[in-house]
Amino acid sequence: MAKSSGKSITVGITGASGAIYAQAVLRLLDADPSVERVFLVSTETGMRLLATELGVVPSESKKLASMLTGTPAAKIDFLPNKDVGAIIASGSTVVDGMVVVPCSAGTMGAIAAGTASDLLTRAADVCLKERRPLVLCLRETPLNRIHLENMLRVNDAGAVVMPAMPAFYYGPKTIDDLVEQYCCRVLAQLGLAQEQQYRWKGGPAAKRAVAGDGYDV
Repeated sequence: MAKSSGKSITVGITGASGAIYAQAVLRLLDADPSVERVFLVSTETGMRLLATELGVVPSESKKLASMLTGTPAAKIDFLPNKDVGAIIASGSTVVDGMVVVPCSAGTMGAIAAGTASDLLTRAADVCLKERRPLVLCLRETPLNRIHLENMLRVNDAGAVVMPAMPAFYYGPKTIDDLVEQYCCRVLAQLGLAQEQQYRWKGGPAAKRAVAGDGYDV
C-alpha cells in the first residue's frame, strides 16, 4: 500500500496561559490541505485552560476539536492524555512533527527529563528519539535557572524552543493578527508552508540605515 502524501501532526495543549494559540494552530492545520491527520492531546490542566480562557467545555471529548476550530474538524483525532498506549506513543507510528502549544515550564521539564508519564510527554519523547520535529511554545516569565537549563536540555535533544512572543514589526491591528502570525511561524518550523505569513522585506528606516543616513543598525 502506498504511503499517503498528506502529513500527520500532533498537537499538545498544557495548562500554561495561551489557549488562543492552540486554537489558532488547530484552525490553521484544519484548513491546510497538505495536512491529512492531526492528533490532539491535552493535559488535565490544558482542559481547564480551554474552559477558563476560551469558555470551551465539551460535553464529550470527541467534540473538543470542532468546538475549537468551528468546523467539523474531521481530520483531528482527540486522544486521552492518560492513554499512554495510544497510537502516538509508539515510534512506529509515523508523524511529521509535534507542537506543544502552549507549553508549560512543568511539561518542558518533564520532556527534558524524559519521564514520559503521560501521553503528551511520551509523544514528545518519541519525536525526540525518532529525530522528528518538536516545537515547544513555552509560556512562562520570568525564567529561573531551572527553566533556562531545561530549555538548553530540550534544545540539545533536538527540540525547538519557541517562546510565545508575538512580533510587532508588521503592524498588527488586532490580537488575532498577533496570534496568527506567531502560529504561522510555529507551523513553518514543522515544514508546513504558510502563505499568509508576513515576510520582512526591509522597512524605510532599515533602508536609510544601510544608506548611511544616520540611523543605528
